[in-house]
Amino acid sequence: MASHDVRFGGSGIPQTVLPAEPEDLLAALAAAASMPAAERHDEVSRIVASSPRSLGAWAAKGDIARDTIEAYSSFRVGYHRGLDALRQNGWRGSGYVRWSEPTNQAFLRCLDGLRAMAEEIGETDEAERCALFLRQLDPDWPPAGRKRP
Repeated sequence: MASHDVRFGGSGIPQTVLPAEPEDLLAALAAAASMPAAERHDEVSRIVASSPRSLGAWAAKGDIARDTIEAYSSFRVGYHRGLDALRQNGWRGSGYVRWSEPTNQAFLRCLDGLRAMAEEIGETDEAERCALFLRQLDPDWPPAGRKRP
């Protein structure tokens, strides 16, 4: 059985930290980020296709989407993959998933991207639920210096 990184904070509220993604995947995403836009989109799509459980890949795909619906779809898939990953790592539907943990950032980027795209397409209820969930997961949300989608 895999070990799960669920920590208890001073207040007793559990904090889940997702495991790091493979170094080769992170390197491929970093390399794709330096490509021209059309090539970058194709390369990130290829990375997503070869690593569909990668939250970083889904977040990157949402960030470089060609339109709002593509971004919404990518962030939504990343968000749901992230919920699966959280559950596999001991999260039970409540507790902290903080931005200050670098390995949690891709999931939170997907959730925040979903919030922004839901707002953009007029899904106000969904955008509000996402905003509330972000604050429940990390009471310090939004993190200082975070560029909003």
